[in-house]
Amino acid sequence: MRFGALFFFSMCFGIGVLGAQNKQILYDFYEIPQSLMINPGVKTMEKWHTGIPALSGFYLQAGSSGVTVNDLFANDGVDFTTKVRERVINGMSKRDDFSFNSQIEVFNVGFRNPNRPDDYYSFGLYEELDMIVYWPRDLAILAFEGNGGNNIGRSFDLGDLSLRGEMVSVLHFGINRKLNNTLTVGARAKIYSGIFQFQSTGNRGTFTTTLGQDNIYRTSLDVDMQLQTAGVDEITDVLEEDSSSITNLLRRRILFGGNLGLGFDAGFTYKLTPQTTITGSLLDMGFIYNSKDILNYKVSGSIANEGLTVFLPEDINDLDNDLWQDLVDEIEEAIPYEENDSGYISFRPVKLYGSIRYDYGQAESTYNRDCGCAVTGEEGKNNDMYRNSVGGQLFMMKRPRGIQAALTGFYQKRLGRTLALKTTYTVDKYSLTNIGLGLNLQAGPVNFYIMGDNLLAYRNVADSHYASLQFGFNIISWNDN
Repeated sequence: MRFGALFFFSMCFGIGVLGAQNKQILYDFYEIPQSLMINPGVKTMEKWHTGIPALSGFYLQAGSSGVTVNDLFANDGVDFTTKVRERVINGMSKRDDFSFNSQIEVFNVGFRNPNRPDDYYSFGLYEELDMIVYWPRDLAILAFEGNGGNNIGRSFDLGDLSLRGEMVSVLHFGINRKLNNTLTVGARAKIYSGIFQFQSTGNRGTFTTTLGQDNIYRTSLDVDMQLQTAGVDEITDVLEEDSSSITNLLRRRILFGGNLGLGFDAGFTYKLTPQTTITGSLLDMGFIYNSKDILNYKVSGSIANEGLTVFLPEDINDLDNDLWQDLVDEIEEAIPYEENDSGYISFRPVKLYGSIRYDYGQAESTYNRDCGCAVTGEEGKNNDMYRNSVGGQLFMMKRPRGIQAALTGFYQKRLGRTLALKTTYTVDKYSLTNIGLGLNLQAGPVNFYIMGDNLLAYRNVADSHYASLQFGFNIISWNDN
């Protein structure tokens, strides 16, 4: 199937370059330049930074809120069919999902305005792949059990089908400004180039089988469903005919030869007291207008039918008629299927972050007191650099079936200017025991960071509902260099 081939290709490509997209470890980890990407108003201390091209930011996240690999394939003596019935078919709801997200930075650069040192500019390019598929519970039960037996009279909800996926290239430019000693704000403009996009959301319909009058069963179908795709058809053609040319096609779309769109981010950091800080950001408020390589599928209508009806002996002489074709024609007329190339707008998944942080354990500083950045000094001490931080974070993201949210508590430890550690505990729909750890290492101008999530699940990865990994390399010049 062409669409299935694209889905498989997307997952392989995403894993080769390196779920919800909560980057709770990186958020407000202001020693790392990439923290600007999830809060353009974060505190900045660099004179300039540059990411090592194609190595400055790798990110991978995958999640399943329902079943795990271990649930199905563990050697526990339970029959596989029983596992599927109990743990998948009957054990998952239509709000359970399978999600995947990956990002790779092509380049990322930032610098401080020499004429206005309270301003820090950053720009770059990254690629992102994001997919979410909700579990179609009623459709799965229909496929597994059929519409007979105990399901006579049951109305199967066709609206359980909901999925969305896209691969985009994002060129961005941001401004971070320290307004005063308590408030820093920032904004980031984005230009999207869609490599491909597909979505099937907002579907509705029912499929019901009841006892008939002229025949044994009567089937009723009321449906309004569609699948919109952009950029898919050409990719699947290339994969089927000449897969060696897929690189040229992707390169063209990455360099803004795909469907284009606009978006922006905004954020702030505000010091309530010298040691208490609140932050917030709103990301990916934007859209893509899909007008190239469009292929949409739609089926809509309703019908109630009892199938083929033959009355004997009256119809014995008419059995040579094409009764089956008449039935097919009746269904197609009542529920027409169409394909079209109408353009459509797809909105980016908006994300919201917020946090409160308490700093303690004042540290000595070697920063210049007149650096003009979000650092203030007095008699050799830096009032912004504390050895320890504790706090809480909120994450919310718009998904096709509503808002996905997560709560995080964190502790951060700074060991001079060389090493910083951040540990987190997160509660969301994927896990109630998500412990994460991030490390930031500064060796002269070279910066390396690595972060992992849901570490307890690494004892048995196959039984994990969620995992994420992020790492990168930067070159940083500090204000006192």
